[in-house]
Amino acid sequence: MAPMGIRLSPLGVAVFCLLGLGVLYHLYSGFMAGRFSLFGLGGELGAGAAGPVAAADGSSVDLREMLAVSVLAAMRGGDEVRRVRESNVLHEKSKGKTREGADDKMTSGDVLSNRKMFYLLKTAFPNVQINTEEHVDATDQEVISWDRKIPEEILKEITTPKEVPAESVTVWIDPLDATQEYTEDLRQYVTTMVCVAVNGKPVLGVIHKPFSKYTAWAMVDGGSNVKARTSYNEKTPRIIVSRSHSGMVKQVALQTFGNQTTIIPAGGAGYKVLALLDVPDSSQEKADLYIHVTYIKKWDICAGNAILKALGGHMTTLNGEEISYTGSDGIEGGLLASIRMNHQALVRKLPDLEKTGHK
Repeated sequence: MAPMGIRLSPLGVAVFCLLGLGVLYHLYSGFMAGRFSLFGLGGELGAGAAGPVAAADGSSVDLREMLAVSVLAAMRGGDEVRRVRESNVLHEKSKGKTREGADDKMTSGDVLSNRKMFYLLKTAFPNVQINTEEHVDATDQEVISWDRKIPEEILKEITTPKEVPAESVTVWIDPLDATQEYTEDLRQYVTTMVCVAVNGKPVLGVIHKPFSKYTAWAMVDGGSNVKARTSYNEKTPRIIVSRSHSGMVKQVALQTFGNQTTIIPAGGAGYKVLALLDVPDSSQEKADLYIHVTYIKKWDICAGNAILKALGGHMTTLNGEEISYTGSDGIEGGLLASIRMNHQALVRKLPDLEKTGHK
């Protein structure tokens, strides 16, 4: 018998126990939900926090944002290139000799453009690998902010973010392509370039011409602001080559394609890639193929490779191998670039050039 003569019915005891369990469950679930929200595993707070956490720890980057910053960096660098050239005070010096024995020149335009481009990209994306042609002096470090605005022309072409792991990204900067021509005041050949490679494959390319202020950009499987021309001459092509060894290419090209083949000597790898495209710039020459037969650095060609790839074109070594944009900063096997042509058939036509490229 219960105290004071109160009798407890079995039903009452059961109800009392169920109520107690309900209170305990409510308290426990509220506690766990609070803990989960801290890790972004549930609830509105967690969902909202997930984006900033990913950005803060640098675990991923948005390629659309990287394209926007790359375009801005190329233009900012171009401003420095143009300003120094127009001042006519280049502070020209030699970094040494190229493999062909020519002076590897550097100017204030190279240095100042490099500083602007490198630190803009490094500030916006501190956790990605950035390779650049010029030395980055820590004493000249700048914090150059990005307002996080993506231009409308990019948003129109690339409508959704494209995130990739930051550790898979390598950025290649050429702060002043065609330095030799820059010192000779051959301004039409000069470009600034940025390329983003993911797992060694070029996916973003920006080529900016500082003196005409024309900028070409493209994302593989994304979009572009430049396009291929409507037609190309595959039988007797116009071939654009380096000014420093045009004769070497001309001999083999004439043997391969015949005497009607035109050789166009030009400066700058960026300029040569644009020659294959539909570029609204009166100073830009037109070509059907781009051939290079000696050692070349990856920051010279990565942006052009990405743009061609985005438009359905190709850039390979002379023996048809894809170029990886990781590891060493140069390639030995020369290169062949084409668009809207049978690229592998062209590779087979040029067996002797690959050998020449290793001399």
